[in-house]
Amino acid sequence: MTSLNISLPEQLKAYVEGQVASGDWGTPSEYIRELIRQDKQRRLGNLERELLAGVQARKVEVSAKEIRQKGLVTALRARARRRA
Repeated sequence: MTSLNISLPEQLKAYVEGQVASGDWGTPSEYIRELIRQDKQRRLGNLERELLAGVQARKVEVSAKEIRQKGLVTALRARARRRA
C-alpha cells in the first residue's frame, strides 16, 4: 500500500476522528478508504444509468469534433442534459 497525505480543516478532522471513535472504523485511513469506495460505486452507478438512458433514447447525434474536444462520455452527458 502507498500513502497520501491530505490536509483537513479542524472541523473535518474532528468529524473523521469522531467517526473512528464510534467503532465502525479502526483508523482514519479505513474511514477515508470506505468513503472513496462509496464515491467510486456511486459514480459508476450514475455512469451506467446515463449510458442506459442514452441507449434507450431515440437517437443521439454527437459530432466527431465534439467527441475529440470533450471525450465521448462528456459529450453524451452534455447531450443528455440538454434533452432533459
